Amino acid sequence: MPDLPEHEPSTQETDAERRRRRAQFLRDLAEARELRDRVQPRRAKVARLRHAMRMRTFRW
Repeated sequence: MPDLPEHEPSTQETDAERRRRRAQFLRDLAEARELRDRVQPRRAKVARLRHAMRMRTFRW
């Protein structure tokens, strides 16, 4: 097994960059969902109803 590299200060920058990219991705994903919901309102309504049904029938 190769030895793991020591953590350096640059690791924190990498983590910050990863969080920034993830936040951007989630913003883009939410924007895409909103656009799809506006373009296909009936499909969006059906998807919401299906999701609600899954949540109601989910067993903890």
